Amino acid sequence: MLASVCSAMSLLEQASTPASVGKAIGAIKAISGTAITLMPDSGPDVKVTIQATTRIIRTAPGAKDLKNATPIQLQDLQIGDRILVGGKFSDDNSSLIASTVVAMKRSDLETRHQQELQDWQKRGVDGPAKAVEAAAGTVTISVRGKEVVVHTSNTTVIRRYALDSVKFDDAKPGTLKEIHSGDQVRARGDRSADGSEVNAEEVVSGTFPNFAATVNSIDASSSTLSVHDLASKKTVTIKVTQDSQLRRLTPEMAQGFAAVLRRVNGGAGPNATSSAGSETRSQNAPTGPGTSGAGSGMGGRSGVAPDLLRLFSRAPAIALGDLRKGDAVNILSTQGTAGVGTVIFLLSGVEPILQAAPNASQALMLAPWSLSAPAGDNGGP
Repeated sequence: MLASVCSAMSLLEQASTPASVGKAIGAIKAISGTAITLMPDSGPDVKVTIQATTRIIRTAPGAKDLKNATPIQLQDLQIGDRILVGGKFSDDNSSLIASTVVAMKRSDLETRHQQELQDWQKRGVDGPAKAVEAAAGTVTISVRGKEVVVHTSNTTVIRRYALDSVKFDDAKPGTLKEIHSGDQVRARGDRSADGSEVNAEEVVSGTFPNFAATVNSIDASSSTLSVHDLASKKTVTIKVTQDSQLRRLTPEMAQGFAAVLRRVNGGAGPNATSSAGSETRSQNAPTGPGTSGAGSGMGGRSGVAPDLLRLFSRAPAIALGDLRKGDAVNILSTQGTAGVGTVIFLLSGVEPILQAAPNASQALMLAPWSLSAPAGDNGGP
């Protein structure tokens, strides 16, 4: 859906010629007579006044130009339709007299959304960035332990996840230069026969810190946690929202995983993590879908068995108030702003794992995670 909206922005440039024309984009919230309440993508609602001379046209999501746009009437617009409006703003920018309206019907957008979702699942690849060659237009990612070179061109749509969101629709225009080693990268395009290369039509990337910590304090009023990062030895403040997943391993799950770590190289090395996932699953993990497509928008990754991720994602859900000072936790978060990220996934009940071996915290940290196949609200178009 975001791709459709972005391409539509250029359509408004074609539809409105004066450089002084104001522009607004968003969804129709209400229609009353010749007045439309527009809910923009950011900022307060805007009142749009339709005149007798206002040109209203309908275009398909993803259209590159207005050649196939069709004229429609005000009565053809409905709540939920997305519109791009060109016209003259009031002095306080709260209202807009429309000269041009480019509309994308809600039903068309939903159909396009499903098509894009299916295409991401069919032609998408994801994994942590290993190397970036901005001059060559390539980024190398690790996909289930194998390197895949993603090729971009001047037609590739490149986006960057917002600092405080893992939602695909919140991603902003970006560049390859913004991608760093360890960042999560998703690309959609045609793959080579052996799967080692992808000619990308779209690329989206982001930084998602992943660390083991102990809880210092909990502020329920602001829904924040203060934790001690075990690796950096620093105090980190992190927010918890309604989209955050908080789960706690049962003692049986934690002890089972810890026992495996004690037997396999003291918990060190990639094989320890993978083996731990397999053995723990045989003892405790339920069957069923893994984290791919789950609320966090995160999925399997190289070096960690999907069974381990399934185990963690199926652990019982908890609330912020269930955490206590001193609890050991593993946190996957957004990069955040002003040094404060937002929890994507928090796993508690991990004390036995951290005590199992000197390097157990590394096995726990599930890094590098990979963005799963798009799943609607989170991580996907």
